[in-house]
Amino acid sequence: MENGTYPNVAEFILQGLSQMWELQLFLCVLLLIFYVIILPGNILIIVTIWNDPQLGSPMFFFLANLAFMDICYSCVTPPKMISNLLSGSRSISYSSCMAQIFFIHFLGASEMFLLIAMAFDRYMAICYPLHYGSVMTRWLCWVLVLCAWAGGFMHSIIQVILIVLLTFCGPNKLDNFFCDITQIIRLASTDTYTLEFVMFVSSGLVSTACFILLLISYGALLVKVRMGSSQGKSKASSTCVTHIIITFIMFGPAIYIYCHPFQDFPFDKVVAFFHTVVFPLMNPTIYTLRNKEIKVAMWRLLKKYKMWGNK
Repeated sequence: MENGTYPNVAEFILQGLSQMWELQLFLCVLLLIFYVIILPGNILIIVTIWNDPQLGSPMFFFLANLAFMDICYSCVTPPKMISNLLSGSRSISYSSCMAQIFFIHFLGASEMFLLIAMAFDRYMAICYPLHYGSVMTRWLCWVLVLCAWAGGFMHSIIQVILIVLLTFCGPNKLDNFFCDITQIIRLASTDTYTLEFVMFVSSGLVSTACFILLLISYGALLVKVRMGSSQGKSKASSTCVTHIIITFIMFGPAIYIYCHPFQDFPFDKVVAFFHTVVFPLMNPTIYTLRNKEIKVAMWRLLKKYKMWGNK
């Protein structure tokens, strides 16, 4: 028994996106479509980059890792959401809830740090093209990727440890379709003002600072590209614009969610749905659609496997 009266809750009840069965069914079908079409597309991007020697530059190395992170991220909340929609159950165990929180912040923060590494790569390629090959070695690329994973792990484990120390012995209903810090803290049976402030700084303000830093860096790179020679200008500009689009997609919803973490707004669930389900699958797709080299390499890979299949 906790607090002398009630036991610590063993599970939470997810209220979901809507109480309407028709809307829930539509969302379930939508999720399955994303998994059947876009998820294999991201896998194809990874396979293409790792099997094509012409895509051996650091930019494509980081893109393959981004696609892998997005695949992992998209497997955190949708499977449980689909399972609950099909079974009619809305419960999630305490341990599964903590696991969701850990992996959401682990993978989300890792992606943010990876985007910073990708910005550094573009900075070196545009500002120091003569030294780019000697600086951006494969060893350094692996170090930057491992640092992104390590940074995400440190960010997430701190969040989870702080939450695990809380006591939950009252209401157990979460007004969302997945477990996240902003919902869980409200159910704690102790004063969480200090913890709320820590979460606001670590998730909200840090995301905002990284977002502003990336926008400034890419803005400066675009200005430098426009002022430089015409050779390679169009390709460099297109790459920077693509990175800016991904930065908005990745950081926009996160800033919206975590910069007002303990107040409810009408579009919270909608933003959370796109942030955790839709956008992670779209990031590498946007890179692919805007990059001719990857599209050509993908067609080359598909034709090669088709030729093998006809033999």
